[in-house]
Amino acid sequence: MATIVVEVMLKPEILDPQGQAVAAALPRLGFTFAKAVRQGKRFEIEVEGTPTPEQLADIEKAAETLLSNPVIESYLVKVEG
Repeated sequence: MATIVVEVMLKPEILDPQGQAVAAALPRLGFTFAKAVRQGKRFEIEVEGTPTPEQLADIEKAAETLLSNPVIESYLVKVEG
């Protein structure tokens, strides 16, 4: 079994209010390591065996049409395991 991960993030030019809120909260909680924070989504899709090129193409299409909004978000598809 393999896991295909789709990571969706707002494009860099799009304002990220959730990321900004987290970035502002971290120092108040004593965490000073972050210069900036961007918030995103992660989808894990399990498939039997090794993913085929057809499955990966289908997942790319799903990422573009369902899992992300291509106007404001970018996505990355990768295989884990």
